[in-house]
Amino acid sequence: MKDSRCKWVLPVVVAALAGIGNANPVNHVPQASHLGNEAGQAERACIPLLLEFAADSCEYCVLLEEEVLKPMLRNRDYDQRVLVRKVALDRAAKLRDFDGQKVSAAELAERYRISVTPTLIFVDRRGEELAERMVGVTTLDFYGGYLDQALDSASETLRERRRCR
Repeated sequence: MKDSRCKWVLPVVVAALAGIGNANPVNHVPQASHLGNEAGQAERACIPLLLEFAADSCEYCVLLEEEVLKPMLRNRDYDQRVLVRKVALDRAAKLRDFDGQKVSAAELAERYRISVTPTLIFVDRRGEELAERMVGVTTLDFYGGYLDQALDSASETLRERRRCR
């Protein structure tokens, strides 16, 4: 009995201690609110703005956030690679687009011809797509690698367009 308890105690203690150093744990993907400001922030850092078009009722969106996006946001290495914002299609709140105009998430999705959740797009300050979008989730096994490739492609496009140094 004693041996079986010891097997799980150490992993639990290690997991608890790992969270102590992180004063700002990521519990959610930040909501997009003012795309012009957020894209400007990304441009100043010379990184793409990743927009996750999702729905609260979408199981695959939740899976993507829990298994890929939240861990990515917790990894400080990505702070220098991407700025991530969520566009929740099933919420009524309006946000400001790249020109500062109020728009619903559904209207924004229509502009980008997004009909599947989750969809990830990588945009610059003007809202122009920088890399091939990622539509849906089939398997998570390679998703992180594909996401890294898309981020590299978006960053390269930013440099090619001379939108940053």
